Amino acid sequence: MLQGTGSHVGKSLLVAGLCRAFATRGLAVRPFKAQNMSNNAAVTESGAEIGRAQALQARAAGVPPTSDMNPVLLKPESETGAQIIVQGKVSGKADARAYHALKPRLMPAVLESFERLSREADIVLVEGAGSPAEVNLRKGDIANMGFALAAEVPVVLIGDIERGGVIASLIGTAALLEADERALVKGFTINKFRGDPSLFDDAVPVIEAGLSAPCLGVVPYFEAACMLPAEDAVSLDGADTRLALGGARAIRIAVPRLARIANFDDLDPLRAEPDVDLVIVEPGRALPGDADLVLLPGSKSTRADLAQLRAQGWDIDIQAHLRRGGSLLGLCGGYQMLGRSIADPNGVEGTAGSSEGLGYLDVTTELAGEKRLEAVAGCELESGEAVRGYEMHMGATAGPDRARPMLKLAHGQEGARSRDGKVSGSYVHGLFVANGFRHAFLSRLAQRQRSGIDWESSVEQTLDALVRHLENALDLDRLLEIARAR
Repeated sequence: MLQGTGSHVGKSLLVAGLCRAFATRGLAVRPFKAQNMSNNAAVTESGAEIGRAQALQARAAGVPPTSDMNPVLLKPESETGAQIIVQGKVSGKADARAYHALKPRLMPAVLESFERLSREADIVLVEGAGSPAEVNLRKGDIANMGFALAAEVPVVLIGDIERGGVIASLIGTAALLEADERALVKGFTINKFRGDPSLFDDAVPVIEAGLSAPCLGVVPYFEAACMLPAEDAVSLDGADTRLALGGARAIRIAVPRLARIANFDDLDPLRAEPDVDLVIVEPGRALPGDADLVLLPGSKSTRADLAQLRAQGWDIDIQAHLRRGGSLLGLCGGYQMLGRSIADPNGVEGTAGSSEGLGYLDVTTELAGEKRLEAVAGCELESGEAVRGYEMHMGATAGPDRARPMLKLAHGQEGARSRDGKVSGSYVHGLFVANGFRHAFLSRLAQRQRSGIDWESSVEQTLDALVRHLENALDLDRLLEIARAR
């Protein structure tokens, strides 16, 4: 089990790289994270919902993702409350205090999923959540040492040197653990090192003495990490730069940073295009006046995010954008915002009620019924280009503009478009992964040459590069020895 001294120390990326590294050695590998908190989720082949990071790790291991890889997923809907997904299905919602009391009742499902994975794998790579040193959250813990003790899993601690204070964070974490928890710590790793790693040589024995465990490697910063789907919205901080370098910026896409933005990896293939300048617009800033496209992303709390959009004045910016001849696309929650109204009679996503939409599509949405979770495939009607992706949403959308659908899928026509074609919306996430569709869509915004970027291939190449990166930095044989000693 890889546990971190804090959030965002690189646990997800390291697990993904180790999944690919050990799978390359011929081992049956499975990723696992007992409890994840993220609105960036994925849909499995069976129609279950798990964290995006575990879906990427499964891909790295060469296996389809399953709900057992992330048995508890928390999807924040407000500052204090979240939807609870257990073994892939919606179980309910709770505020932070209520969830803390609920955790012990979730441990049986967590252990059940872990044991199922263990039976089919040579090695299960477990990712912790946040830090195991949060003493105020230790009671009933299912994400870090609580799970490690229950499943008797050895632990490797990960420290992020980029933040500074990595020596104190590692030794301080160990100092805050109970004796039986410290006994599970079998090694540590330094992550995100920049510069000459030999400069850290004198620190290694100090940490080894403080943890009574060996250093398993110092991992240099992996610059290509931005080419892989991120776990949560923190990765969007400062993301108003492109993934790909070089080329002229022919197309500008503006994306308002919604408070409960969801499934934002929809943006990654667009950001990778060398002629695309994709700007994440933070609260307090206006949408750029020279944007070719405003893209409203998915949301875990659509009505609340629509209220935020208006409070920021972004609705006025969108009006001006359309008057200038710009295009507007809404995905999932963003699609719902484009309609005339959004009704939530049962309080599915927050306070019950109804909100007036932006009114650019003649459709209405009601958030009711079962959550739709399904992988889909078909084509875009305008270009005929193949598309595939997944739907993950509550409610249904209806109205006259659905007679001008955006997509044709196996289950029928999907999405809606305005009469002039400038405004469109779809429930399908992952559309821009399809190279042909992505080029056709961007070509309607500006004349361009096809870039030749194959997004799916680039993800695979990045995972392979990550393996080489880790093989040069970590003692993988020692890691295997630690795992097999369980």
